[in-house]
Amino acid sequence: MTDDLTQTVATVFPAARFIKEIGRGKDGARSMSTEDAATLYTAMLDGRVSELELGAILLAMRIKGESIDEIAGFLHAARPFMLALEAPVNTNYVPVLIPSYNGAHKKANLTPLLAILLARRGVPVLVHGVSSDPGRVTTAEIFSALNFPVCSNASDISQEMSHRRPAFIPVELLAPTLARLLSLRKILGVRNSTHTLVKLLQPFTTPALRLTSYTHPEYQQMLQHYFSQRAPHDAGDVFLMRGTEGETVASTGRAQQIDWIHEGEVTTLAHTQSVIVGEIENIPEQFDAATTAAWIQRVLNEEIPVPVNIAAQVEHCVLVSHLIHQRLAK
Repeated sequence: MTDDLTQTVATVFPAARFIKEIGRGKDGARSMSTEDAATLYTAMLDGRVSELELGAILLAMRIKGESIDEIAGFLHAARPFMLALEAPVNTNYVPVLIPSYNGAHKKANLTPLLAILLARRGVPVLVHGVSSDPGRVTTAEIFSALNFPVCSNASDISQEMSHRRPAFIPVELLAPTLARLLSLRKILGVRNSTHTLVKLLQPFTTPALRLTSYTHPEYQQMLQHYFSQRAPHDAGDVFLMRGTEGETVASTGRAQQIDWIHEGEVTTLAHTQSVIVGEIENIPEQFDAATTAAWIQRVLNEEIPVPVNIAAQVEHCVLVSHLIHQRLAK
């Protein structure tokens, strides 16, 4: 009994010095270094931070906001805690990663349509996100209505990609310990830093193209700075855009700006539209999973056209995914 108690006490991570720095409020708090952020987040993912301290850390970061150094440290710490995936070899494209953690609460979630269109072009596509979210319609629920399977492991992902289908894996299987921190929203009532981090994950061992979105302007600046100046170049490239209800799919209304970040350079592929381009007929007024899936199936059957902005987003993804593959082949 004594040995067990001693071992338990020894593994507890003392977080007070970190809380002292980040817990002084929005104006008084100081950001952690990359190294400290990595050390703290590793302990959080390991389950070595007490519940009291963990709650304090999550709320302090919520109030303070994440610095670029902290995002870099958190993501470095998160890498060993997610599946390590191998990219398909019989393809001319690198994988495209589509995070889906928001879903729909006002209009149809068309992330599955984007993923399927890319996969049909031969691009390996991995979608990761939450399975359900009360009050929202998730990508997982729409995939289910379209009879697409849920992947449980790397083998499932590889199989779906080999059949030119988008692979979807829930975050609790892709990165279980990060999913645990996500689930604390139900207890604390607010999102935490992990809700930002999961949208930036790159589990492939070789370069990929990540689609990333933001909802607030300050996050655009922070993420653009991170990806252009701090993110490892060997992880691949990034498309950064304002989200459609938080999802990384182009709006069927006015298109958002899409910035392509490659080895520190930022290129704008699409500019924010001041007016709606093209007419989209029969967009479903209801946005439940069954209705959305039925509408997507009609688009896939070519009964109605692909929304203009999503079609353009597909072309950008196909082009850059192929360019990255060509660079790697040299």
